[in-house]
Amino acid sequence: MKVSESKLKKVLSNLFKVAPEDINDDSSMDTIEKWDSLNHLNLILALESEFNVILTEENTVEIISYPLIKI
Repeated sequence: MKVSESKLKKVLSNLFKVAPEDINDDSSMDTIEKWDSLNHLNLILALESEFNVILTEENTVEIISYPLIKI
């Protein structure tokens, strides 16, 4: 799922309440405090809505960092 990085950063920023400029290749479930299991589900829903995609179950467990989402 190749996506617009600025659009993706906006989605992550809004969901996790961090500044877009703070989202980088080091951003992940381990480094963003609000990226817990519930917000991970909200992230999946937000990505599907914003980018008009349907993520598979396999995708949803793989995208645990910013670099893995923007692939």
